[in-house]
Amino acid sequence: MLKDIQADHEQAPVALGAGGRIVRRTATDLVVDVLRNRILSGAIPPGAPLRQELLAQELGVSRIPVREALRLLSAEGLADTIAHRGAFVSMLSKEEVREFFDIRCRLEPWILREAIPNFTSEQLNYAESLRAKMDVAEPNMWGKLNWQLHETLYRPAGRPAALDIVRTLHEKSERYFRFQIVNESVRQQAHDEHQALIDLCRAGQADRAEAALVAHIELAAEQILAIVDRLLDSRPG
Repeated sequence: MLKDIQADHEQAPVALGAGGRIVRRTATDLVVDVLRNRILSGAIPPGAPLRQELLAQELGVSRIPVREALRLLSAEGLADTIAHRGAFVSMLSKEEVREFFDIRCRLEPWILREAIPNFTSEQLNYAESLRAKMDVAEPNMWGKLNWQLHETLYRPAGRPAALDIVRTLHEKSERYFRFQIVNESVRQQAHDEHQALIDLCRAGQADRAEAALVAHIELAAEQILAIVDRLLDSRPG
C-alpha cells in the first residue's frame, strides 16, 4: 500500500514552473501521477475498475481529488467513465495499432521525401530542439512533442491534406506512445533515430531518410504491439 498522499492541498509538494517559479502541487496532481504511472506500467491493467472510494482510502485523500484525477485521465485517453458503472482503465486494441502504423508507414516516408529539398537550417535546428525536449519530457507530453518534431520534418513538403491525415493518426496513437515511452531504453532509441533522421534530412539524402523513417515507424509499431499484448494478458478476466 502506498504512503498517504497529501490530503491537505496546502502541504502538497512544490515544483518549478515556467521561469523557475515555485508551483505548489495539489492532491489532484499527485493522484493523477500515481494512477497514470500505474496504468502505463500495467500495474492497473486495461479494463480494471478505478473505484473512487477505494482509491481515496488507499492514497489517503478525499474522494474529490480522486474524482478530478479520473476526469483528467479520461481526457488523456487512459480511463473511460461509463454511466451508472464508474471509471475503468481504457481498453487497448492491437488491430487499431496495426492500422494506424500501416497507414503511417505508407504515407509519412513519401511526405518526408517531398520535404527534403525544401528544408531550411532553421527548420532542422528547431527539429533538434524538439528532440532535446523529448529527452526529458514526462510521458503525458512526449507524444505531443513527438508529433511536433515529425510535423516539422513534414511541413516543408507542402502537402497539407496528407499532413492533416498524419496528424490525426498521431493524435489517435498518442495514448499508445505513453505506454511505450516509460521505458528509458526506448527513449534513447527514439533520440538516436530522430537525430539520424534530422542528419539525413540536413544532408539531403532522401533515399536513406525514407528508409530510416520506415524502420523507425515499424520498430515503434513492434514495441507498442508487444506492450499491448502484455497489458491485455494481464487484464481482469
